[in-house]
Order: sequence, then C-alpha cells, then structure tokens
Amino acid sequence: MNKLTSVGTITLAAVMAVTPALAQVTQIGPGEGQLNIVAWAGYIERGETDKAFDWVTKFEAQTGCKVNVKTANTSDEMVALMNEGGFDLVTASGDASLRLIAGKRVQPINIDLIPSWASVDDRLKDAPWHTVGGVHYGVPYMWGPNVMMYNTEVFKEAPTSWNVVFEEQTLPDGKSNVGRVQAYDGPIHIADAAQYLMFHKPELGITSPYELNEDQYKAALDLLREQRKLVSRYWHDAFIQMDDFKNEGVVASGTWPFQVNLLQADKVPVASTIPQEGATGWADTSMMHVDAANPNCAYMWMEHSLASNLQSDLSVWFGANPAVPAACTDGRGMQTPEGCHTNGFDDFDRIRFWTTPTANCSQGEGACVPYYRWVSDYIGVIGGR
Repeated sequence: MNKLTSVGTITLAAVMAVTPALAQVTQIGPGEGQLNIVAWAGYIERGETDKAFDWVTKFEAQTGCKVNVKTANTSDEMVALMNEGGFDLVTASGDASLRLIAGKRVQPINIDLIPSWASVDDRLKDAPWHTVGGVHYGVPYMWGPNVMMYNTEVFKEAPTSWNVVFEEQTLPDGKSNVGRVQAYDGPIHIADAAQYLMFHKPELGITSPYELNEDQYKAALDLLREQRKLVSRYWHDAFIQMDDFKNEGVVASGTWPFQVNLLQADKVPVASTIPQEGATGWADTSMMHVDAANPNCAYMWMEHSLASNLQSDLSVWFGANPAVPAACTDGRGMQTPEGCHTNGFDDFDRIRFWTTPTANCSQGEGACVPYYRWVSDYIGVIGGR
C-alpha cells in the first residue's frame, strides 16, 4: 500500500511541471520476441474466452512478438505494477495515466511511428489524461460509461436512479436491497457517490465528482458509509462479480459493459442502464513503460491496436466505444453504427471520465481533497470506519 499512497500523492501541478521530453524511440526495429502488457479484463483477447474474439494470434504470427497479459482489476493495481516494472505496456484509465506520467513511469510516444494515428477520434487525440505540454504519452484504446447492471426478473423496468445501490429500500420484488447490491472496490468509487450528490444535493455545490472540497468530500464519504450497510461484496474481479449475479443473489451494481455482455450471452437475466444522475466513465490509453524491454514490439502493438477491425470487435466484446470512429461504420469488424450509438458514442460530452483527484483544482489552490486521502479513506469505508 505504501507504493499506492506515494504515487497517489502526486499533484497535477507536479504533472504539469514535468519537463517536456522527446520520445525515446525514433525508429522501429525487429521485434524482441515478446510483449508484456498490464490490461483490464477482456481487453487483450486471443480466443480463449470466445473463439470469435481474437486479436492476438495473428499479431503474434505477423510480428513474432508473443503477447503476455497481466490482468489488473483496479487503476491502483495498474499503477503499482508499472511502478514495480517488468511490463512494456499498460491500458491505463484516466485516474492512473497522469500519475504514471508524473511518476515518470511511462515515456512519450512518437506518433510519427504510428501510421494509424490519423484515424484516432479527434476527441481523444489530445485528451488531457495522456497529453501533457503537447506531448503524447499514449495511444487511445477504448472508452465508455460505468453502467448500472440489474436483474431483469427483479426490475421489470430499468431503475431510474442509482439510489437502488446507495440507499436502503424495498425493491420491486418486495424484498430489501440489503445484501443484494455491490459497489466497486476502488477509491475512484467516491466519484460515483459525488456524482449522485450532484443531482440530489445541489446545495453542496459539486461541479466535478473529482474535485471535492472538505464538505463535499465528507458528504460523499457519509453516503458511502450508508452504502456499506447494503453491500454484499465490493467487487474488483469482473468474473467474480458475474458469478455473484448468477449464484449469490446480487441484483444491482455499478459495472462495466463487459460483464453485462458476457452474462447476457450466458442467458442470465440482466440488463444495463445509465440512470438519471448520469455516469462516470473511462477513456483508456495504451502507455509504454519508461524502461520497456520490448519497445519495438510495443510500437507494433500500438499500431495494431488501432486497426478498425480490432477496434470494431473490441467494442462489441466489451460493449464500449472504439478509439477509431471508422470501426463503427466501415464493416471490417462486427460493430455497426447502431451498436456504437447504443454504446454511447454520441454521449462523449455527458460522461464524467475518471481522472486523478488533486489538491489544486478549479476551486482554488489546495482547496480539494487529494487522491492519497481517497485511497486511505475508502479503505476505511470498506472496513466499516
């Protein structure tokens, strides 16, 4: 935990103070024979879960770079693994990427060596979670909302509010929600509570769920302590959460579209929705370790990752949005324009994307609660304190 805390204390000011650096790689040579990636569950598929989804096998055959994947369940775990080293790439969300840049754990990317960069969604090319001082520290991979998954036998109609996971109540089947809901096992879940309060307690004056002053932060923690009385499990493993919906009586939780898709394919009675309060979300970036042992294979993979057929199939598999808009329309993969619309491709500006909370925020220098406190206080909430 010391490593997580020390990385979490880095402020955005520290990030902006990073001296602009040049990309370490100026040309791509022969592949080194392997590539080690830290990734979210479901991001790097080789057909083992479903034979229809495989974007690794052909890459390995074409490049000679054997892909090894370490699945991480939270952004903090990703930061810790990259801090320890031994990996070439990470698919970092916005609440990890700036910490990795500030901690000098990732290196600038030479976009001139990535021919498909021009195909990247213009909304993502210069996104502040991977671009500092005009320098790119990664290649966009995928983005989407954190949705509410619910059991359709309990909820005949989609829940209209996140209150079913935050406040004790009787559900439509006449039973209490106590012990039947889950929450995410990561301090960034504090932002979900803050977003809920933005809608229901506007007098708090919250304008961003990632920029909370002491009073706003206290209100979010108080809500999470009430939620603690309802939660059967704080989930971080996608497959354990799916088992809980199948076998343990869980009927509602925040989740990723990935779990929804797999459960529906398994004929489990679940669906997903974005309630009236809106949703937080993630925009993930492939970032290269500053000491990557296999940089040539890493650059080959980053180019490969932007192929529209890969992006298309990835977005179908995960239920999210491709970083390459053509993946929605060019027919090279499984995705369709209707599918992208369903996944929220047109709702980019409505999603509050994960980012690392810092003390210096729009409310003033030192006005907001920094991330290291989110880490320690959320551990306390889960522990019943």
